[in-house]
Amino acid sequence: ERERIGDYLGKTVQVVPHVSDAIQEWILRVAKAPVSRFSKSSSESEISTDEPPEVCIVELGGTLGDIESMPFVEALRQLQDNVGYKNLCFAHVSLVPEMGDPPEQKTKPTQHSVKQMMSMGLSPDFLCCRGSTPLEPGTVSKLSMFTAVPKGAIISLHDVSNIYRVPLMMIEQNLHSMLLQRLRMGPFQKGLDYSTAGSMHVDHIAIEDSVVIKDWKKLAACVDEPESECVIAVVGKYIVQGDAYLSVTKALTHAAMATKQRLRIEWIEASTLEPADDDEQGDGATSWERLKNCDGCVVPGGFGSRGMEGKIAAIQYCRQNEKPFLGICLGMQAAVIEYCRNELGTEKAHSAEFFDDLVKDEEDAVIFMPEGDRERMGGTMRLGARETILKEGSAARRLYGKEKVMERHRHRYEVNPALVPRLEEAGLEFVGRNTDESGERMEIVELSDKSHPYFVACQFHPEFTSRPELPNPLFLGLMQACKTAIVGEKA
Repeated sequence: ERERIGDYLGKTVQVVPHVSDAIQEWILRVAKAPVSRFSKSSSESEISTDEPPEVCIVELGGTLGDIESMPFVEALRQLQDNVGYKNLCFAHVSLVPEMGDPPEQKTKPTQHSVKQMMSMGLSPDFLCCRGSTPLEPGTVSKLSMFTAVPKGAIISLHDVSNIYRVPLMMIEQNLHSMLLQRLRMGPFQKGLDYSTAGSMHVDHIAIEDSVVIKDWKKLAACVDEPESECVIAVVGKYIVQGDAYLSVTKALTHAAMATKQRLRIEWIEASTLEPADDDEQGDGATSWERLKNCDGCVVPGGFGSRGMEGKIAAIQYCRQNEKPFLGICLGMQAAVIEYCRNELGTEKAHSAEFFDDLVKDEEDAVIFMPEGDRERMGGTMRLGARETILKEGSAARRLYGKEKVMERHRHRYEVNPALVPRLEEAGLEFVGRNTDESGERMEIVELSDKSHPYFVACQFHPEFTSRPELPNPLFLGLMQACKTAIVGEKA
């Protein structure tokens, strides 16, 4: 785009300097942008700040030497020259495998990766070494000798009981204080010796006494010491693709930690719940049995018609059998379609995304957004954070604790507002709405807690704003409802 508007004055656009300069500009711009705060300590305060962050962490993924990452490596090399040595440091993550019997820690992979890194003009300030067991003193000495990284700056990232103990392990090895000194962010002390592994010096920020770290320790302990186990069914169409629902998995994990439960997810392919597959000997019977044995159910977002009838069937079961349920994006649309069919009696109710011949304002429970573009698929979705106004007295309002919330969206279709009055008369409550220049949008739907312990669905993606120390309220509500049911069964 910059080349087309003449920024380069007809010059040939090259990886260096044009692409590398653009990468640096992007990093510097993001580093100065104020960030949203999601921790407990900040959420309890209504004071907002537009101050830029003090530190920006940039991950250069992949493997050093891969052609895909070369422009980014060169950009970071130039960036350190441009901002100064004291303002940018590098931490290199590498594997230290164990081989043989008895096991012996091997340093060659790390030696070669550091050599590759240095050949590109980057020198690691810290080595973060992954492995199954803590680094042995001999391994640390060998790594220090061949990589020119001080022993004290070689951090052991060995296996621990849960991932939330990794930051605590870094603190135990004084990484936070060494970073403080390296970036000159505290009272700088000359002559500090990092040559001895485990060398200790004054912790200028007393991080272990901070509220954030104390809360984090409690969070890590909750993962290791749950009070009960909760089984959640995730009914989707991308089950075989492990990372497709990663954000949903993490959001469920955050809510499970907050409610002191051990989370177990049952992945159920939505198409196996459809009537055609529902036979006693096939996958359908097995999938239905797994769903019935779960404590709660999540139907996440997606695109396309495959598995849609299975999602609708799962939602109907959860609604009629009082099983805690959370629908997300397409999951909310499926919940509305199910209610239209079984409570309003509109047997052919469906989404205009899948059928073009639906009777207007009767069978089209889900419609294409008026401002959308049916021809262009790229860049035409309703994206980003949008405001949702919550109805007083609703479960969603109680969970969020405020009237207006901002959540992120990613969709082209929406619930047909023409059907909302009839649906509400039948008991389906639209408790979250958005009003903007394009009209009123249905954002959250729920059943009264008098008729169902937890039946909530939303058009937005609540998993995108969940954090370990502050789970998204809708996921938290689901896990609380599941725990209440589990405790009630045991009683």
